[in-house]
Amino acid sequence: MISLIIPSYNNLEHLKNAYNSVRKHYTDKVELILIDDGSDDGTFEWLQSLKDPNSIIWREEKRIGHTILYDRGISKATNDIVGILHADMYIAPNYVENLLKHLEPGKVVCATRVEPPLHPEGKEKIVKDFGMDFDSLKMDNFYLFAEEEMIRMKDKTTKGMFAPWIIYKSDFEAIGGHDHGFAPFPYEDSDIFQRWILNGYELIQSRDALTYHLTCRGHRWNKEIGKNDDEFKQFEKNARKYYLQKWGSWVKNDEWGHPIISPVYNKTLILNNCNDELKLILEPWGNGGKDVIVEIDGNSFTQQDYQYLEQLPDVIKEQGEIGEFTLGNLKITINNLESHEKDLIIWKNTFTEQN
Repeated sequence: MISLIIPSYNNLEHLKNAYNSVRKHYTDKVELILIDDGSDDGTFEWLQSLKDPNSIIWREEKRIGHTILYDRGISKATNDIVGILHADMYIAPNYVENLLKHLEPGKVVCATRVEPPLHPEGKEKIVKDFGMDFDSLKMDNFYLFAEEEMIRMKDKTTKGMFAPWIIYKSDFEAIGGHDHGFAPFPYEDSDIFQRWILNGYELIQSRDALTYHLTCRGHRWNKEIGKNDDEFKQFEKNARKYYLQKWGSWVKNDEWGHPIISPVYNKTLILNNCNDELKLILEPWGNGGKDVIVEIDGNSFTQQDYQYLEQLPDVIKEQGEIGEFTLGNLKITINNLESHEKDLIIWKNTFTEQN
């Protein structure tokens, strides 16, 4: 009926719980594609010991990250409907049914995350503590809560989009899957959500399909909070730069977590009197295009000017005129008002490749 992809890197205990939470509720209905992302904690040996006839497993020789592994897993899925789970997500009863009832071609349906109080609250999730780590989980309490919440929110949806989600495999493949420029992670999710919207897909959140999410244990940390924080910061820095160069503005969502897409203009930044530190901050905001030229003088550049740079695509769209103008200390020349966000829908991804 459905294939769920779960990559994992050195998070064996979390992966065990994620696997057990699925198999507690589903045996034949859910194909699990379990991927060891080059772990050295015994993950692959445990996967081999499962002898689960409705699972596909393999091991990468070295870590490549979930951005690529989700796509490789989806390419191997034998069902028409596919989805993802993080290795630190544990599903509630009726999870699959409460997602599938809203799914049809051209739609993507995500679950509602229940999370411990580690991050700010939001309308797209439920903050409630059922344990902060694999050894403190109170899953029976979570299941009881989920049963009550499923009754209270029966059949309700909102417009939001976060992992975990499900989609028709053909719809996923139609836009080329994830952009591997974000590998190993993060921000590949924000990128693909925007591309789905631009391709005309409807993104909805099922409020009675619940998963408990320990937040970031599945890829950022292993064994203890913060262990790989320096490594994650470098991954985040690289992916942020790539995102800005691609989209020209930073991630924006409405109060329900639904993406807000700004126009994308090809622009060049001319940096005068900028030290190396400021250049590193500013360079990702340009992609070398000539439609918009932004001239910046480092001697007069302020934090307010940086905010103007962030807002620039929407300012250009609202202004709607070719010519020159100033925004704070930014000198801006608009040569072409044609935006290019729809050019970003399809990523030329051969995501069945194994290299």
